[in-house]
This record gives sequence, C-alpha cells and structure tokens, in this order.
Amino acid sequence: MTRWRSETRGLLRSVRRGLRGRDLSLIAAGLTFYAGISVVPLLLLALGLTSLLTSPGTVRGYLDTLGGVLPDQLGAPDALADLAEAGTTLTWVGGLLALLPMTFWGEGLRRALLRFTGQEDTFTGWRGRAAVVPLLVVAPFLLLVVLMVVPVLADLQTHGFWGRVGSVAVGFYTVLFALAVPLVWGFRVVAPGMLRWRAILVGAFFTAASLSGFLQGFVLFLRLPFSLGAPFGGLDVVGGVVAIGLWLFVLHLVVVAGWLLTQAVDERLARGAPPAPPTSAAGHRTG
Repeated sequence: MTRWRSETRGLLRSVRRGLRGRDLSLIAAGLTFYAGISVVPLLLLALGLTSLLTSPGTVRGYLDTLGGVLPDQLGAPDALADLAEAGTTLTWVGGLLALLPMTFWGEGLRRALLRFTGQEDTFTGWRGRAAVVPLLVVAPFLLLVVLMVVPVLADLQTHGFWGRVGSVAVGFYTVLFALAVPLVWGFRVVAPGMLRWRAILVGAFFTAASLSGFLQGFVLFLRLPFSLGAPFGGLDVVGGVVAIGLWLFVLHLVVVAGWLLTQAVDERLARGAPPAPPTSAAGHRTG
C-alpha cells in the first residue's frame, strides 16, 4: 500500500510539472473549438458507414429507441431523429464534403498535446488531420456496438430504481470501451511523440472511464428541472448551445489531463522499477 501511495504521488508530481507555465483551460478551449467543427460531420460519417454495415432502417430504429431513453431537454429526441435521417441518407459526395471538417479534431488534438512536449513539429495540422482518418474504419463497428446496447438500456429503465441504476452501469461500460479505441489511437498516433504501449493503454482506459463518467453526468444534468435559456433571456436555443459547448470543454479538459497522466506513466516506465526496500540484517548478525 505504501508503494502505491508513493507511485501515485510521483505521477501527480509529474502531471503538475507538465502543467507548469501552461494554461490548461485555454488549451482545452482551443481543442473544444476544433471539436465543435468536427463532431457533427464525424457523427454523420459514422452513421452513414454503419448504415452500409447494417441498413438505414436498423440505424434509424436504434436511434429512435435512444431518443426515448434520453431526456427531452435540448430536444434530444428530435435532434437524434434529424441526425439519423441525415446520416443514413448521406451520399458519397456528402461524405467526401464531411470528411474535411471531420478531420479538424485530429488537428486540434495534435496542436493541443504538442504544447506539453518540447518537440519541434512540422505540418502539424495536416499530420493531425491525416492521422485521424483511419478511425473511420473502426467507427461503424464501435457505433454499432453502442447502438445494440440501446434496447437493453430502454428495457432496464422500465424496471424502477434498480433498473435505472443498471442502465447507468451498462451505459458507462459501453461508452468506456467504445471510447478506449479512438483514445488509444489518438494518444499513440495522432499525438506527437511515440509513448510506450503500456503507458498508452493505462492512460487511454483511465481517460475513457473518466469521459464515460462525465457523459453519464451530462445525461443526468439534462434531467434537472430548470430552463437552460433562463440566464439568456429565455432563449433556450442559446442556452442549449452554451450547455453543449460547456460540456465539450469539460470533456476536453479530461482528455488533456488524461494525456498528461499518460506522459507521467511513460516517464515512470522509462525509469524502470524502483529498488527494493532494504531488508533487516538483524537476523544475520554474528557475534
């Protein structure tokens, strides 16, 4: 136990050193800007590819069920219905047009994480964009896994309090494993530098778990009985956009913090195992 506490303190010290002289909030805000450009094109492409993998009707059915699970705040059911229609009817031309804004997240991630390294980088934007494109190969499979769990969540929510608790747990682990794959790729390939696989796996799964928890918190936040437009003169649209932007910002704070932890784990692995504590020599004394 003492060793675990010592290791944890060492990792936290490394994270604090990484933050020294850098504005974490500003970096996360910049990454959120890039994500705001890419999130809708990414969802459209993922839905379109999943439709090719299954069928447009299957995808629309899953999203319709998901709309019944999510709260009505922000018009989630209607937004999902519109997204499903746009994604499942996406043409090849529309997909190619969506490809460019989708890659902005790769550029933003590489630029943001470069701030925490001493490396020189060239063609940063294009490297980040090109590196994120291969994720489209696995995106439909990951999305399909998430969608296949949706009927289970809908069924659990009809079984009272414990059913709702179970739906939160199932949703948490489903999103965790769905996010782990792109995070491993992002930390290993999109980000500058090549960290050790052991560090990448530890950091990516920890970050995915944290993101999944915050996403579950966002769903609970949407269930709160207050008007999002109240601070903005009753303009619910403005309140909804601000709420989504705020949660994207929080999620990217978690991503950057997860990257710093991954760096700390990599540095710890580079130093090797600590020396074993000395054993008492009392029993070996000779007169």
